[in-house]
Amino acid sequence: MGDLMNNSAASGLTDTSRGRIRRENETRILEAAERVFADTGLAGATMAQIAQVAGLPKANLHYYFGTKEQLYQAVLTGILELWLDATDTIHQESDPAEALAGYVRAKMLHSRQRPLASKVFANELLSGAPFLTHYLEIELRQRVEAKSRIIAGWIADGRMTSLDPRHLFFMLWGMTQTYADFAVQIRAVLEVETLSDAAWDEATSEVVDFVLRGCGIRTAPNQPSGLVS
Repeated sequence: MGDLMNNSAASGLTDTSRGRIRRENETRILEAAERVFADTGLAGATMAQIAQVAGLPKANLHYYFGTKEQLYQAVLTGILELWLDATDTIHQESDPAEALAGYVRAKMLHSRQRPLASKVFANELLSGAPFLTHYLEIELRQRVEAKSRIIAGWIADGRMTSLDPRHLFFMLWGMTQTYADFAVQIRAVLEVETLSDAAWDEATSEVVDFVLRGCGIRTAPNQPSGLVS
């Protein structure tokens, strides 16, 4: 069957080599699954389709991930973990302007480089998040609460205008993910077939500027951020 997993075991490869092959295969499968789930949704996707896109035998998919539902869960978890990691720019010692700008840039980059991931995630939420409810209620909520406490500290110190940090996150997600989820709408309005590098840079700058102004943050070279007077 050309199964790379079986071939590696039979060829006497070292544990390091087998581990590398496993990681490569898992990455190929996850990338292929993301494409198929974005196109057809969970209900319309089949392991055979994903295997064809990945260029691997279907047996490999079952070996590494078990069922289609388990593979779908792995794709969703990977997406959310990537997005949660973007909040690492927000920590107690951060300058608010740099932290929020860094977060926006990371989210815009994800929309640019992984638009299908955003579509898979959006479709899951629109269907009631049956595979993500626990993750949203635990990991996501705890991360948002932790980062909100930091932002609340900046507000208390007079470094930002008063607002509910949780709603700030909702708005940040909407502004950045729309460039992936509604790309066809954006291209239609801008009258382009695809967004150029310059267009992405401009969009990112616009969102960053809007967010900082909305938060009442002013910045100047070599000066800490503070409230806009």
